[in-house]
Amino acid sequence: MILNRKYFSFGAGGYAFLLIVLFTTNGFAHAQNLSNETRPRIIITADPELDDNNSLIRFLLYSSDVEIEGLIYASSAFHWKGDGKGTKWFVPGREYTRFGLNLCPCESWRWGEDEHFIHDAVYTYANVYPNLKIHNPNYPAPDVLKGKIRIGNIEFDGDISKDSPGSDLIKTLILDDKPGQLFITAWGGQSTIARALKAIQEQYEFTTNWEQIKLKIYRKVVLLPSGDQDDTCANYIKPNWPGIEYREFKGGPNYGYGAQLNAASQDSVYMTASWMKENISGRGPLGALYRVWGDGKQMVKGDIMDYFGLGGHTNDELKEIGYVVWMPVQQKGSWLGEGDNPTFMNMLDNGLRAYEKGTYGGWGGTAFIDSKGKNIFFQNSDTSSQAMAASLAAPKDRNNTYPDFFPAAQRDFAARLKWSVTPVYTRANHEPVAKIEGPLNVRAAAGETIRLNGAVSDPDGNLVSVSWWQFQQGTYPGKVSILNPEAKQTQIGVPKDAVSGQTIHLIFQATDNGTPSLTGYQRVIITVR
Repeated sequence: MILNRKYFSFGAGGYAFLLIVLFTTNGFAHAQNLSNETRPRIIITADPELDDNNSLIRFLLYSSDVEIEGLIYASSAFHWKGDGKGTKWFVPGREYTRFGLNLCPCESWRWGEDEHFIHDAVYTYANVYPNLKIHNPNYPAPDVLKGKIRIGNIEFDGDISKDSPGSDLIKTLILDDKPGQLFITAWGGQSTIARALKAIQEQYEFTTNWEQIKLKIYRKVVLLPSGDQDDTCANYIKPNWPGIEYREFKGGPNYGYGAQLNAASQDSVYMTASWMKENISGRGPLGALYRVWGDGKQMVKGDIMDYFGLGGHTNDELKEIGYVVWMPVQQKGSWLGEGDNPTFMNMLDNGLRAYEKGTYGGWGGTAFIDSKGKNIFFQNSDTSSQAMAASLAAPKDRNNTYPDFFPAAQRDFAARLKWSVTPVYTRANHEPVAKIEGPLNVRAAAGETIRLNGAVSDPDGNLVSVSWWQFQQGTYPGKVSILNPEAKQTQIGVPKDAVSGQTIHLIFQATDNGTPSLTGYQRVIITVR
């Protein structure tokens, strides 16, 4: 199939569009309107776990790519504040009953008296915002982010009995009429999200608008959880809101605790103490806020679960002191964890278009369905700390064919942290831009050949290498033949056994030779007709 392009520009209603029409040798034609797409709207809900702190720092460095609608403190099975009235709380099977412990009912669990880790991250972002703005004008003003911070349902683990400022904000955002989907993350428990939905149910369930409200929410809301950390998804959200899209992720980079255990060599180098010091923890105010092994910090003073900041101790020594050692001690200054990254890494404007559909996949992995609807971390029969450590250290699935995006993601993170301390644009590296000339959604018949033209640019004038590769997230299960995969122009043969309706995903990738080396992408999706 030979593609001949004609471009027409016109104005409509004050908006400019580019109409691209493709004519093929067999007479088939289709058109696509391209306009400036709005950035994904996203809400962050997080509990005060140290890896949430780290994920938040990375997330704020990508706030140029998304529309942040809320930054909300949440509780979980692992962190809850209590009501300050002496009320004691207990849920069977939580970590205070594991590892041979019997510590609750308690008035609070692993929550600092003046917890403000979200405020700390946003106010630190404000200090480096003038530098970030030089490198990307889309970074939001600090006052805008400060205005998005709310306290959610933090008193008790899984309690959705009353509203909170955080749940009120989520409710308002769910019901507003802004276009596009609303992505709601759950880095901790989902009780604040559940309360917002329950408040909507209580207000509308017995009105004539109820079915319309539900359909609106089913079209609009996408939940992005780090598991079900307080059972509210399994107990309330899924039974009462079965039509809400629920994306959990697999296959992508391991950003969590213990990522360095059994990591591939090309990944492990980006978690060493030397690399982390040079590129992350030693890089300005945000880097100083980022947690690494043995950094002398503790989220809550005396927390027996949080021994990560203590340096110079062996596993056995920490146990003797009284800590629950559920992960073996690592090198001081090395990677500690960003376990909530998969919830937002597919939102990034890196050309992979991963946020468009959960199954597309990107730097956060690809979405899957948890049919059991329950995923409390470390929910297994053996609750000893040894079992937890053994689980983390289990060999990586070598049958995983998902692309290894971790090195590119780490280098990109390092570049953005450098932006935060670099007031001159030319003294930092910026990602190259990969573009496919023509529509990014193409229809073709089985057996046809498609010609694709790629173009690249680099804002720093660096040398850029390119490649074409098949991202096997399409519904066509086989592999396609790519002619000259390392050239800007290529030809793709649609396999003869491809069936109508199947999709083939192709990636045009551009990597520069800057420091650090950065990568940009562009995805084209071929639908068999």
